Amino acid sequence: MIRIAPAGRVLAVAAVASLALTACGGSGGGETAAQQTGSAAPSSAAPPAAKGDGTLTIGTVLPQTGSLAFLGPPEFAGVDQAVKEINEAGGVLGKPVNKIHTDSGDTTTNIASQSVDSLLSQKADAIVGAASSSVSESIIDKITGAGVLQFSPANTSDSFTTIADKGLYFRTAPPDKLQGRVLGDLIAGDGNDTVGILAMQDSYGSGLADQISSTAEAAGASVVERVDYDPKAAEFSADVAKIKAKNPKAIVLIGFEETAKVIQELVKQGLTADKHQWYMVDGNMSNTNYQDMPKGTLKGVKGTIPGAAAPEDFRKKLQELNPELEDFTYSAESYDATNLIALAAEAAKSDVGADIAGKLMDVSKGGEKCKNFKECVDLLKAGKDIDYDGLSGPVEFNEAGDPAVATIGVYQYGDNNEYPGKALEYRTGNIEG
Repeated sequence: MIRIAPAGRVLAVAAVASLALTACGGSGGGETAAQQTGSAAPSSAAPPAAKGDGTLTIGTVLPQTGSLAFLGPPEFAGVDQAVKEINEAGGVLGKPVNKIHTDSGDTTTNIASQSVDSLLSQKADAIVGAASSSVSESIIDKITGAGVLQFSPANTSDSFTTIADKGLYFRTAPPDKLQGRVLGDLIAGDGNDTVGILAMQDSYGSGLADQISSTAEAAGASVVERVDYDPKAAEFSADVAKIKAKNPKAIVLIGFEETAKVIQELVKQGLTADKHQWYMVDGNMSNTNYQDMPKGTLKGVKGTIPGAAAPEDFRKKLQELNPELEDFTYSAESYDATNLIALAAEAAKSDVGADIAGKLMDVSKGGEKCKNFKECVDLLKAGKDIDYDGLSGPVEFNEAGDPAVATIGVYQYGDNNEYPGKALEYRTGNIEG
């Protein structure tokens, strides 16, 4: 069985309104690099490795467009709030932090690569992003090859644990092995002895499907059918038909925005959520397309999202920055990533990417605990060793740049198909379990 202890059940959860976000940069909390420079992002090759100039410049490559555009606003807001607090506390190395927002798009475009070129040309020392694991895989060589730190608030693919990154890649989101263990345990614990899985065919979908399968089967369930599908397919009737033929008690949906089409096909073929227990993941829990579905389509559907609940006072601060913000997924992870970069730069007394990376483990564990930049930087300036405990969890990086301990939230939809539904519980556990 999974070795993860529930961190307590949520007794009351504030209602979250349905998403009403556009897939454009305006809701991202800042201007794109092209808007700041007045020209399109360059597509030239990356410049030589950046050298410190005494000013910490943090760039972002986060989704303003594409299949994960719904994740952009809370991530941008988390970065913006952290930079605001950092600069109010005196900045880093005695200077205000410079912030540059750019779009990551998705894997159907070259936007992320162009954004990275733009950030490198503007001497970014650290880049927060991407949200998509596949997008990050497409740009990691360019970023780390330039000697710049890459820090994702949302990458969950297990591949990053062993990826060649020159020691310059970190993340606050836990690897999929933890989310997969939680969801696999949840499925079996709900009494489902037969399971069908529909997973998008990429590192994210396949990795989660593997872990969910192994955990559920270890707990006594049987995965009777698994379909790894092309997320760009026009329709999914044949994929769903394979699941229908095995008639599993539980159906796991692992994907992004195409999940709306998969759900429509499930309903069409009679595999509705009132007859089979559906389970979803962070990539498809938050999807505006569900609001157009008949009331009750997702009633009872459960899903997992990495991270603890964003505190109410933090949510209010983010909404002051972006009044339209209604979703807070990965906002705390983005906030923590930015604070950790700044604290590591202070500890290293340098804004060079490699120097910052070399101090991230030190500031995340083993010292005097602190919970925000001002509190932590005051300890650093007093010569103390610090242990930053963030809003997303204790963080505590291991040698691979992964958080050694992390939290996964379990949610359930009600009648209105609104994300994220009711929080049932939060489970905290070690990544290596």
